[in-house]
Amino acid sequence: MSRISVSLGILLGLLCLANLAGGQGIRPTKMPALLDSVRTTKGVVVLNFWSTWCKPCIDELPHFIEVTRQLDSAGVQLWLVSQDTRSLFQSGALKDFITKKQWNARHFWLDETDADYYCPLIDSTWSGAIPATLICNVRTGYRAFYEASLSKQALLDAINKAMH
Repeated sequence: MSRISVSLGILLGLLCLANLAGGQGIRPTKMPALLDSVRTTKGVVVLNFWSTWCKPCIDELPHFIEVTRQLDSAGVQLWLVSQDTRSLFQSGALKDFITKKQWNARHFWLDETDADYYCPLIDSTWSGAIPATLICNVRTGYRAFYEASLSKQALLDAINKAMH
């Protein structure tokens, strides 16, 4: 193997590790695939729907990250699902926004345009308003949906219910 091949391999590996370590990779997803991923995940999943233009979303996310980071060892995962436009995702502006905010979580971009289709898949009462949060524990069958901003304490209480 040539030195160039080895160097390129090392460089690509470091770039991949940097992307994973920063948690900034954003996966495009359809709602059924997202829900299938939730169904196969062990522990508690906090699925938060947000957008860059939603001030209440942006205001609540720092304490979502803090609370779920504190409960990481208990198997609590935060999945942030952006409902921003395709152009914001494709241009890299969404990734830049998340990187600037330093939000370490599992990131998804919802590749859906018909809220009448995907909202009822999350909860029959969801009007489509954000912020919205679904908290699930597949092991216990716990499922709670919130179509509102959650305070730090309300989020903690909801996660504690999901854990027990």
